[in-house]
Amino acid sequence: MLFERLSQRWLRSRRLGAVAALVGAVAALSIAPMADAGAPASAATPVHVYIAGDSTASTYVSSLAPRTGWGQALPVFLTSNAVAVNVAKSGTSSKSFIDLGRLDHILGLIKSGDYLLISFGHNDEKSDDPARYTEPWTTYKSYLSQYIDKSRAKGAVPVLLTPVERRRFNSAGAVTPSHGDYPAAMRELAAAKGVPLIDLTASSTALWSRVGVEGTKKYFMILSAGQYPNYPDGSADNTHFQAFGAIEVARLVATALRNQGVLPSADFQQLTATVPTSAIVWPTTAPY
Repeated sequence: MLFERLSQRWLRSRRLGAVAALVGAVAALSIAPMADAGAPASAATPVHVYIAGDSTASTYVSSLAPRTGWGQALPVFLTSNAVAVNVAKSGTSSKSFIDLGRLDHILGLIKSGDYLLISFGHNDEKSDDPARYTEPWTTYKSYLSQYIDKSRAKGAVPVLLTPVERRRFNSAGAVTPSHGDYPAAMRELAAAKGVPLIDLTASSTALWSRVGVEGTKKYFMILSAGQYPNYPDGSADNTHFQAFGAIEVARLVATALRNQGVLPSADFQQLTATVPTSAIVWPTTAPY
């Protein structure tokens, strides 16, 4: 009898030990990763946002500061999920940008899932220059279509941006349109091809109207003599931006991209924050 009782105790002890061991193993698995689970997934590769445009968008070198393009300022509103690649070039139209090989340069870099922001109009208007002039309803739309079709063929997403409005006011203090039929022609093309459209003509006009004749001076290259070392004689440029203006126009672009769902909200930052002009980087040499 004594032997039988001892044997039963020993069996119960073995069972309890086995259960404890099993519970311990399960607990260990819930805390520690499996040895063959592999390394954690790396962060997603950021998308690239390419910018094809003219002097209102282009990146300026330090010797031209504080002149700044909105494409140069766009990175301050992007998170690490998106990288701006500003290929805009001063003086170009939708036609001459292509003729100079800059669209081909972008097409050699752009990948599926990337974006191409397309903004022309200021120099397309120059009817006295056949190298740049395009007619709004025909050649302008035809050249813009090349950006759309060729970027789509690479799997990228084209986005049309009507030209940013100049600083022009009439005697009553109202903004005077300066781009003729070009914005309307771009809107029509965007609708026909199903392309996202940022109406920068409209949003910048609204901004200049709110700020007014005097207030807009700090947005544009309206500089007094001696105010900046690079412009000892000052400047009276109502087309191009100081850093402050470029930041605010880039904010219009970034906000529209977010609000229209062209890029996800996670790609943007500080859309409503005050951004100091010190956030702008002027390279010593042009990037493209």
